[in-house]
Amino acid sequence: MSTKKVSQLTLLTLVLLLVLAAAGCTGTSAATEAAPAATAAPASQTGGLPPMGAGAPGGTSNFVSIDPAYKDLAYASLSDAQKLDLYLPTTGSGPFPLVMMIHGGGFMFGDKADGAGLAGVDQLVDAGYAVASINYRLSGEATYPAQINDAKAAVRFLRANAAKYNLNPDRFAAFGASAGGNLASLLGTTCGVAELEGADLGNADQSSCVQATVDWFGPIDFLKMDEQFAGTSCPANHNDASSPESKLVGAPIQTVPDLVATTNPQNYITADDGPFLIENGTADCNIPPAQNKDFADALGKVIGTDKVQYVSIQGAAHGGSQFETAENLQLVVDFLNKYLK
Repeated sequence: MSTKKVSQLTLLTLVLLLVLAAAGCTGTSAATEAAPAATAAPASQTGGLPPMGAGAPGGTSNFVSIDPAYKDLAYASLSDAQKLDLYLPTTGSGPFPLVMMIHGGGFMFGDKADGAGLAGVDQLVDAGYAVASINYRLSGEATYPAQINDAKAAVRFLRANAAKYNLNPDRFAAFGASAGGNLASLLGTTCGVAELEGADLGNADQSSCVQATVDWFGPIDFLKMDEQFAGTSCPANHNDASSPESKLVGAPIQTVPDLVATTNPQNYITADDGPFLIENGTADCNIPPAQNKDFADALGKVIGTDKVQYVSIQGAAHGGSQFETAENLQLVVDFLNKYLK
């Protein structure tokens, strides 16, 4: 065989290998292709926090079955992460009340297209709600308060463009799971707190307040998490420099207590805060169940127990199917109906 033919065969082999490699990539989920940040990080990088992406333990495999009416809307221009997907009801004339969904993932990963621990878009849209699923800057890109700044900027963007997207600007709710539960709760208690506003991200003339909040197993008081896990079989590693909470603030949490205090929605409760629905699992080894119970109790003392609904799901861990049942999702819809309709 001539040298030229050998070279041609070698070239064909290389081309074939490239084609096969490309074909293998097509098997990757759309969420992973569109958002590499949604890839589960190794436990060593997350302080032991399990992945909260689509189909992952503690995550959700049925986040949404419909396409967004508007995809990748930029609510600010500082980062490529500052985008949201907007789902709209297909029936009814609007303007529609809005639920802003904030994904979990230890502030380190997760994506608006998989919800990372959330479910219920279909149910909410069927019930007549617009749903905005947002991305925000993760801790690998920017430390706190970038995350709450982004969430508030998304609220302001949606309120500023309410007429364009047929939304009711007076009927906004926040709904988050895990890390997203912390951010949703901060939205629910920090209305008017200027130092967390991030007004330079745009639409500073608009309010970032929400009228109701749903918090699924969100961390509340970072500084007490290890203390609350002491004596249990759950790992107490939140004080570690490698923990999601420490990476969020850029230092071991116990070394910067004043900064960490600003991540705690319980520190901002005022009598004019909107109603809360708070849920957790009794077997959660990522967020101590006491975090959510203590937060619910503190809210009840200030805004009234009639405005706080606390649900502790027996045997449930950090998210998963027990939160995604038709009955539990209907409970979320019923809560929102009571205050937004």
